[in-house]
Amino acid sequence: MLQPWLPRNPRAACSLVCSRCHQALVLQQRPRIARRISQSISFRSSRWLQTESASSADPVPLRKQLKQEAKALRARKRQTKQDEEASRRGWELTVGIEIHAQLDTEAKLFSRAATSTSDIPNTNVALFDLAFPGSQPEFQVATLLPALRAAIALNCEIQPVSRFDRKHYFYQDQPAGYQITQYYEPFAKHGYVDLFDYDGIAPEDGSRVRVEIKQVQLEQDTAKSQEYPPSMQLLDFNRVSHPLIEIITLPQIHTPATAAACVRKIQAILQSCGAVTTGMELGGLRADVNVSVRRRDEAPGTHQYHGVGGLGQRTEIKNLSSFKAVEDAIVAEKNRQIAVLESGGVIEGETRGWTIGSTETRKLRSKEGAVDYRYMPDPDLAPLVIDPGLTAQLKETLPTSADDLVELLRGPAYGLSIEDAKPLIELDDGARLEYFMDVVDLLRILQQDEDAKSVDRLGRIVGNWVLHELGGLLTKGELAWDADRVSAPSLAELIDQLHRKHITGATAKLVLTMLFDGDQRPIRQLLEEENLLLRPLSRDEYVALAETVMSQNLRMVEQIRTKNQVGKLGWFVGQMMRTGEKGRVEAQRAEEVLRELILGS
Repeated sequence: MLQPWLPRNPRAACSLVCSRCHQALVLQQRPRIARRISQSISFRSSRWLQTESASSADPVPLRKQLKQEAKALRARKRQTKQDEEASRRGWELTVGIEIHAQLDTEAKLFSRAATSTSDIPNTNVALFDLAFPGSQPEFQVATLLPALRAAIALNCEIQPVSRFDRKHYFYQDQPAGYQITQYYEPFAKHGYVDLFDYDGIAPEDGSRVRVEIKQVQLEQDTAKSQEYPPSMQLLDFNRVSHPLIEIITLPQIHTPATAAACVRKIQAILQSCGAVTTGMELGGLRADVNVSVRRRDEAPGTHQYHGVGGLGQRTEIKNLSSFKAVEDAIVAEKNRQIAVLESGGVIEGETRGWTIGSTETRKLRSKEGAVDYRYMPDPDLAPLVIDPGLTAQLKETLPTSADDLVELLRGPAYGLSIEDAKPLIELDDGARLEYFMDVVDLLRILQQDEDAKSVDRLGRIVGNWVLHELGGLLTKGELAWDADRVSAPSLAELIDQLHRKHITGATAKLVLTMLFDGDQRPIRQLLEEENLLLRPLSRDEYVALAETVMSQNLRMVEQIRTKNQVGKLGWFVGQMMRTGEKGRVEAQRAEEVLRELILGS
């Protein structure tokens, strides 16, 4: 469609454009097209004139108009989404998750080849990995240790005897024609993972959800394939037989956000116990999700899923590589299944794929079952026997769980908020948490002569300095965590000086920056040599400083008095600290004097 050209000054030239330029274009078209263009021009011209008439009375800036239109569009989208959700409240979503995680081991599961996948392709490969005739699997006992740590951390029951099975399928990434796994008798069963509101579960799921784990099984990874359209595919067998654990949950999740939170929590548990080296971001962990829907008012059916009846026909979405992909894929598949069922269709049991940025899942193949895979016991591998003493020893050496650490940090010993406790646990593989605890312990020793109520707040104070002040300097410099930049004793002494009001908050931040940048002087020496110790101002000095700042901003003073804009007092406090002698103006005293002079309180 032709677009009318509008000059820079449309008020002066609108009629000229409409009556001459576009009229000339219309005459050159066929009659029917000419009528449509003429009608379009007439409509746009009248709309333009109406806009001009309205704007002449009450002009609306273009930027403001665009913002209003964008806001209206967001509101319409939000309303549409709410309407869609309302129409689907009669449906219940059920999700089960299967997580494949690469174990942190030096050797492969059934060969002595190294597990490194970052080397030149096809260089860390044993004869068994390539399924050479006559080659036999050799179970590497060391691969069991990280698998056991993972299962124990997931609250599983370790089975004294487990066995390996062959899962048959033919694909180029599996040269033997089968994958060795533990389908019937896995080494760990009956575990669970607890999800809390601070883990990011959906609000409608409440404050806590327990997701039960059916089993954890050992299995070998497949080759890495790289497609080069239209018809070339390269294979790297370095990854073949890399030790995996597959974690299978029961179908007890009913919201996409909680499913993503479950994958995120399991990854964090695996990393904290040293079972894996990388997570989803580097390809060390992949998730498959099984999705089904059914009407809430529908009587339980006969569909079976992991032994749990009454659920709709499920589909499986394979190889999701991020937490967002897990959530988005479930939402898309839920909407697809509901649309199919509401239109009278039937959900087919199938395997589906997901592309990041997409809005729909896509069919890959019909869903295989146990019969299709022709599971059979592996005749070349003996049963795996696990000594209960080994399990007990590993339990004793596991680090404290993240949930226990959250409870400890939020408790009376430290008194942190969940917003501070979570980052301390998750950042830098626990190194920042260890640093935080060291600073708190040292500060408590320095504060032994203070009252107990004051000491109780030390955890929150240290948390703020470690996460926000010191963390902000690291972020600004784009630097990795390094506890030696500002030692724990130095930070503890700096906070002690601030707590005793020997320095102001601004001075403490300045000194922290100096330490961060490499100043090696002891805190007390640095404060004395730089003349940073607080020499408190008298009341008369505070009043004089406040009156000077107020006299330069009388209009703002009047606004605070007449309109009760108390928030602007902070601006005056900042001016007093800039105007006054460096390191001598205390923000709290400055605000008290300002309130007295301006508000009479």
